[in-house]
Amino acid sequence: MPNPKRRHSKQRTAKRRSHDFLTPVSTSICPNCQERKLPHTVCKSCGQYKGRVVIAGKEAA
Repeated sequence: MPNPKRRHSKQRTAKRRSHDFLTPVSTSICPNCQERKLPHTVCKSCGQYKGRVVIAGKEAA
């Protein structure tokens, strides 16, 4: 098995790891019930998408 001849510097390691961070999940506010939801998805609390009821939510039942 080949082994590295020299160790990698801290700067080189940091450059490689600069893209390993986590990005926060973007959320939007539902215009009907003002709950947080993922964009372009049905609201889990009221069941509406683009102003119309898609699934029966907790408030509708």
